[in-house]
Amino acid sequence: MIKTKLLKMLICTLLGLLIFCGAVSCRKKADPSDTSGAPPASSDENPVNNPEDTSPGSLDSAQEEASSPETTEPPETSQFPVSPVSPEPDLVPYNGIVEHLFFHEAIAFPQLAFDGDSGQSGYDEYMVTVDEYKAMLESIYNKGYVLVNMNDVWSEYTTENNTQRMKKNTLMLPEGKKPLILSFDDISFYEYMKTDGFMDKLIIGDDGEIWASGRDPNGNTVVTQDMTVVTILDKFVKEHPDFSLNGVKGCIALTGYEGILGYRTQYDSKNDTPEARIMRKQEIARVRPIVRKLKETGWYFATHSYGHIDLNRGSLSRVQTDAERWLDEVGSLVGETSLFIYPFGSRLDGGDGSKTGPALQYYVELGFRVFASVGIEAYSKIKTDICAVVCDRMHADGGTLRRERNRYMIFYDAAEVFDPARPAVYGNSW
Repeated sequence: MIKTKLLKMLICTLLGLLIFCGAVSCRKKADPSDTSGAPPASSDENPVNNPEDTSPGSLDSAQEEASSPETTEPPETSQFPVSPVSPEPDLVPYNGIVEHLFFHEAIAFPQLAFDGDSGQSGYDEYMVTVDEYKAMLESIYNKGYVLVNMNDVWSEYTTENNTQRMKKNTLMLPEGKKPLILSFDDISFYEYMKTDGFMDKLIIGDDGEIWASGRDPNGNTVVTQDMTVVTILDKFVKEHPDFSLNGVKGCIALTGYEGILGYRTQYDSKNDTPEARIMRKQEIARVRPIVRKLKETGWYFATHSYGHIDLNRGSLSRVQTDAERWLDEVGSLVGETSLFIYPFGSRLDGGDGSKTGPALQYYVELGFRVFASVGIEAYSKIKTDICAVVCDRMHADGGTLRRERNRYMIFYDAAEVFDPARPAVYGNSW
């Protein structure tokens, strides 16, 4: 009997222990005071549910969960599928002719440029209008050209005799494309151009992009991307990215005697007053971001001499003085360049394709390597006695539109791009 009672007491004790352990276990799982694995408590650095914060959006976590819809990953079969990214075109080696075409600034308002004054014939001969330029770009693009950087066409190397020479590079181009260098002379927006139908300067717009500022025929301020060679090409490449290899645009050849890009950054010894010095510093500060943005977006620079001088007629000392001033006032703003685009197309030493004189030697010593003149067909020659390349550029302007239609058919048909706003008095050959 006693044994039976002891056995019952033992069983009850065991059952009680089991029940107690289960209760403790359940209580431990539900106990809010247990912070193991939970977020840290509220503090000044990590506030949680601050009752004093009643600003909009300061709901506690429970309210946020109740008021915010559940976030889920979008289904694979989205109603608005992302367009597939176009594959990069296959690149193939190219060792043929690299065409080179150059422009001056475009005429924005033909009625001001062609108004019968003394400047009319020069504008007609050396410039294209905005409408012509846009039509030319469209035609060039449709003929299969792709823009390349002049710096990529040739490079410097060391010979077995430990001398520096230039060589032509093999370009890697999208299959079916033909390489083209574009260069642009005198993008300084000279003072004489301001009242004759051109824009005044390049600027940075509110969107951070390059724009142009100027005045229309009524004197109203115009800010646009449709009236300069730079901004028009920027827009065209944006709309036709396959027109550019690696985002390249063109080479801007600058003088310095009236500043650059519409900013009067030049030193004027005839007006060396404190006020003039302050103004010059301000202009330099204004143009620096323009230069930086141009270089970031595919543009690069060349010297066009400081004073737009005829290099073939000047003495060596004049050539040296001009070069030093360009490096000081322009090179200091645009950075290093190895490209020299001749003013007037006038070669150093009178014919540097066949001989090398002291002026060309001097420029090579300064670090210049590619020397571009003006011609009517693609031409380049690697010098064998010095580290330099001489080449020609074909000129897109009113003169060739009127008289050289056939030579430029590889780019555009003059009869199709010719602006009827041009003066009829000068005629044409077609």
